[in-house]
Amino acid sequence: MGKVKLLRCVSCGKEYRPNEVEYVCTGCGKLKGTLDVIYDYEVVAKEFMKEKLRGLREFSHWRYLPILPVEKEFIPPINVGFTPLYRIERLNKYLGVENLYIKDDGRNPSASLKDRASSVGVAKALEKGRRIITAASTGNAAASLANICATVGLDCRIFVPKTAPQPKIAQLLVFGAKVYAVNGTYDQAFELCLEATEKLGWYSRNTGFNPYMCEGKKTVILEIMEELNWNPPERIFVSVGDGCIISSVYKGLFDLFSLSWIDRYPRIYGVQAEGAAPLYKAWKENKNMCEPMVPKTFADSISVGIPRDQVKALRAVRKTNGGFIAVPDDSIREAINILARYAGVFAEPAGAAAFAGFLDMLSRNEIDKKEKVVVLVTGGGLKDPAGATSGINEKIIEIEPSFSSLQQYL
Repeated sequence: MGKVKLLRCVSCGKEYRPNEVEYVCTGCGKLKGTLDVIYDYEVVAKEFMKEKLRGLREFSHWRYLPILPVEKEFIPPINVGFTPLYRIERLNKYLGVENLYIKDDGRNPSASLKDRASSVGVAKALEKGRRIITAASTGNAAASLANICATVGLDCRIFVPKTAPQPKIAQLLVFGAKVYAVNGTYDQAFELCLEATEKLGWYSRNTGFNPYMCEGKKTVILEIMEELNWNPPERIFVSVGDGCIISSVYKGLFDLFSLSWIDRYPRIYGVQAEGAAPLYKAWKENKNMCEPMVPKTFADSISVGIPRDQVKALRAVRKTNGGFIAVPDDSIREAINILARYAGVFAEPAGAAAFAGFLDMLSRNEIDKKEKVVVLVTGGGLKDPAGATSGINEKIIEIEPSFSSLQQYL
C-alpha cells in the first residue's frame, strides 16, 4: 500500500513501517501506544480529488478509498456509510437555533456507526490471510463485525459482558458469531480478548488497539464535510466511551487539512455519561491519562471505565479547542425523546448522549444560536429498546374492538 507512509505512536512519536508492527507501539504499550496511520498525501492527492467525488457513483464510504488503508479486492460486499445528514426545521425551531444538523449513523447495516470500522477490519483480515477475527464489545461493535463477517465467511469470535442488551446479542447469534459472555465488565472482556489475540493468533478488530479501525470510523466526518461542501461547522458533538469515534473524527479532519481541503477545524466536543466519565475528568484536571473507574450508566455502549483510545481522544478536543461534557442519564433519556419527536430520529442511549451534551451547552448559553453545529448519532434505538424507552411516561391504552370502547378514551 504505497499510500500508507508509516504508523506513528501518538505518545512517543516513534515511527514504524506499515509491515513492522501490527497493533501498538512496542515501547509505549496498549494504552499509551496507539498508532496513527500516516499517508503519503502527495500519492493520495493524485487519486483523491473533489472533482472525482462529485461524479462518483459509489454511494458508500468506499467512495473515500484513496484515503483508506485497504485495497479494492478485499472490500466486503455490503454497503456501509452514506448515511443522512439532516437539518430539520421543526427541531431547529423547537430549540431556537438556526443551523443544527443531525448525522444519523443508525442507518448503517447493523444500525451502528461501528460498521465503518468493521468493514475495514474485515478487509485487513482478508488482506493478511487471517481466518478468525475477534473483538470485545458492549454489543454494537460485535454485531457490526458479525454482520460483515457473514458476507465473506470469516470466523467471528466475540467477547461481551454478560449484561449486554439482548437485541445486540440476538444480532450476533443470527449472523453466526461465536459469542463468549463474560461474567464481568466490558473492560475485563476487552483484556480477555487481547489475551486471546496474543495467544491464539486471532486478528483483533478492537478499536483503540488496531490502528486501522480509526480509519474506517473517520469516514463519518468525510461524509459530513462533503455534505457541507467542505465548509466546516463551528462545533461537532460526539458520544464517547473508549474514545475511538472522537479520535477518528479528528483524524479525518487532519487528513482533509493535510490535503488542503479544509482550512480550519471545527471544535470537537466529547460527551460522556456522568457515571462513566473518566475522559471528562482527565480533561478537567488537565491530565494526559485517565484514572480507571467502575462505570455506571444505562447507556451501555459508552459504559467504559478504562478508555482504550484515551490519548487520541484527549488530543482531539485539545487540538481543536473543544472539550468534554458529562451528562446525567436522565438528560440522555430526554435527548432520546426530543430527537424522536422533533426530528424522527430514534437513537439508542449512547447514540443520543452527544445530543444531550449539545442541549446542556445550549441551556447554559455557551453556543451562539446561529452557529452551524453537527451532532453525531452513533446508533439506532432498536439496538436497546428497553434503554431507549426508559424515559417514556406514556402508557399503552388497551381497548375493546369497538368504537364505543375507543370513545371512552377520546
